[in-house]
Amino acid sequence: MDFIDSISKVKGDSFTMASLPEETRNGALEAVAKALTENKAAIFEANGRDMKAAEESSLAQPIINRLKFDEKKLATCISGIYDLIDLEDPLFKDLLKRQLDDDLILTKTTCPIGVIGVIFESRPDALVQIASLCIKSGNCIILKGGSEARNTNRALFDVIYKACIEAGLPEHFAVLIEDRAEISELLKCHDYVDLLIPRGSNQFVQYIMDNSKIPVMGHADGICHIYVDGAASIEKAIPIIIDSKTQYVAACNAAETLLVHKDIADVLLPLLADASGSRIQYRCDDRAGQLMPSEPATDEDFSTEYLDYILSVKIVDDIDEAIDHINRYGSHHTDCIITEDKDSADKFMSLVDSAGVYLNCSTRFADGFRYGFGAEVGISTGKIHARGPVGLDGLVTYKYKLEGNGQIVADYSSGKSQFHFRDLI
Repeated sequence: MDFIDSISKVKGDSFTMASLPEETRNGALEAVAKALTENKAAIFEANGRDMKAAEESSLAQPIINRLKFDEKKLATCISGIYDLIDLEDPLFKDLLKRQLDDDLILTKTTCPIGVIGVIFESRPDALVQIASLCIKSGNCIILKGGSEARNTNRALFDVIYKACIEAGLPEHFAVLIEDRAEISELLKCHDYVDLLIPRGSNQFVQYIMDNSKIPVMGHADGICHIYVDGAASIEKAIPIIIDSKTQYVAACNAAETLLVHKDIADVLLPLLADASGSRIQYRCDDRAGQLMPSEPATDEDFSTEYLDYILSVKIVDDIDEAIDHINRYGSHHTDCIITEDKDSADKFMSLVDSAGVYLNCSTRFADGFRYGFGAEVGISTGKIHARGPVGLDGLVTYKYKLEGNGQIVADYSSGKSQFHFRDLI
C-alpha cells in the first residue's frame, strides 16, 4: 500500500475512533495491559537485541539508558494504563451550554483532535504511553520511534495493535513507521494528520517545524534551572539539587544549571560538592569556581542541555538576576526556586516564563505520570493549546454544536427576532 494511502485510511478511521464510547476505549486499554504482561518475554528478547546493537555501536550511555525496557519499565507502563482507565473520560464533556434564543441552543463539547503523529526518541516505553493516551482520548496515532529501538518498538506495537483490534478499535487506528525516509512523507500529509509531536533534539524539532504545514506541539530542549535563594534551607537544597541532576540524568526535566544567591553560596557550594562527590562534574563561573572543585563555565554552557552528570553553576547577586538568567537561557520547560521567603517564591513563580515553575522540590516531578495524568505524549513549552506534560486534556479539542428550530440569520439582522442569551450550565 502506498504510504499516503495508508495515512489516508488512518484519517478515515479517525471519525469512527472519535465516536467510540468510553467502555470500548477502556476495554481496549485493559486488553493492552494484559497482553503486554502475557507477551513480556518476547518484548524483553526484542529489547535485548536492541541493547546489544546499541552497545556494539558505542551509543552514548544516556541513550542506552533510555533504550532499556525491563520489568521495572513494563510495570510502570502497565500502572500508567490502569491509571488512565480510572481517569474521567475527556470526551463528550459540555464546556458551555448557552441559550441564544428560544429553541436555539449552543453547546461547546470536547472531542478528539483526530490523527496525531508522534516522532519520538529511543525510549520504547514512550510508545506504550503515547498509544495508551491516544486510545483513551479517542485519537488515531502514527508512531515513529528511533531506529535504535526498532525491534522493541515493533514487538510492543504488534502486541498493542492486536489487543486493540480484538477489543473493537477500527483497523487503522494506529500505524508504526519504521523507515526514516517516511518521515519526510509524513510531513507532507497535512490533509490527513492533525497534529505532530516531535520528541528529539533542538535541531530535529526545528526541522519538523520548518518542513511541514501540520501544527507542531512539543519542546526542543530541556534546559532546567534551580535557583537557591538567600533565604533557602540548606538541608532542603542539597537533596533537591542532587535529585534534580542525578535521579535520571537523561531526562528532559533534569536540572542543567544551578543559580545561587551570593549570600548563601559560600556555605552551600562546598557542602554540595561534598554531598555529590564524584557523581557530578561542575562548570562554574569565576565566583562559584573559588568555592568548589570545577571547570570554568563558558556562556555556551548555560545554553546547553547536557543530559549527563554535568551541572553549570553561577552565583547571582539577587533574585532579579536569577529570573533574567532563566528567561534568557532557559527553554521554558521547568525551573525551581528553593527558598523559605514567601515573597521571593511568589515573585519567582510569577515572573519565570516556564511551563513548570516549582518551589522547594525536584525538577524531576515534571512528568505526566507524576502529575496523575496516567502518562504523557511529551512536554510542551509552547503557550497555545497545551503546556507542560501533555496528558489527556492536551489531546482533546472541542466543537460547537448549535441546535435550532428553523431560525435564520436574516430575521436577527432585520430586527424581527432578538437574541436572548442565557447560560444553561
